Amino acid sequence: MTYPKYTQQALCRYNLPRLKRIATELGVTPTLDKRAAQTWVNAIITHQSTQIQKAQSIPPEKLTTVEISFYDHETYAAFKLIASITHDDNLTQPWVVMVNGVEQFRANTWARCHRFIQWHHQDGTLNEPLPTQTEAPCTTGNEVMAQIFNECEKYGFEILDDGIYHNDVKLGEVGCTNGTWWVMRIGECQQQPCDSVLDAVWWLSMVDVLPTAEVADCEELLDRPFEILTNEEWGQLREYEPVAESRELVTA
Repeated sequence: MTYPKYTQQALCRYNLPRLKRIATELGVTPTLDKRAAQTWVNAIITHQSTQIQKAQSIPPEKLTTVEISFYDHETYAAFKLIASITHDDNLTQPWVVMVNGVEQFRANTWARCHRFIQWHHQDGTLNEPLPTQTEAPCTTGNEVMAQIFNECEKYGFEILDDGIYHNDVKLGEVGCTNGTWWVMRIGECQQQPCDSVLDAVWWLSMVDVLPTAEVADCEELLDRPFEILTNEEWGQLREYEPVAESRELVTA
């Protein structure tokens, strides 16, 4: 599925210089008043809508999965075998994606292997070889951000300065430190190590964004040291009013 890189709400938060950088990145040149930020916002949104319409006009190729046994499955595209999922004795990641007899991916569930096949087949990268151990891992900020962006795009997530959002709700943060990927979901105080950027973003997709979860988050934020709270968390606390405390004040 194709998603816009930037939503209307996110673009309206940016200043004019940043909007111009985004437009340059996308190859967008507005024709109206270039001094007005809204001109650049409208141009970017229009460009993204056009690109999405073009992508959606091409129907995705349907994949078929055949169960050979509980531990062995084959995935076909147009009656051609493109990958298989098998299982071994690995204690933490027993499910394995095989392409042309070569291991391409490991995970702790069959479903994650299946999603890996779907995404990379759609991107045309399913047959790309895995990096060898002699190859240097991504170390620059641009390389890290590019990988995070590619994974977030699959879920329709939005990357802002203070973290990753979905429908204007912050899910958390993802990063790579000394070659190790990590995720810190909203409400958590510690970075959790992950096997890959795919794993890190997948954990963000498990964040509960229901209103009850937001209330629980606020209760937890009240117990945190003030110096570690982000701007978004401060804003969340300013809007939060415990019902029980309000009633006690009225009674008093």
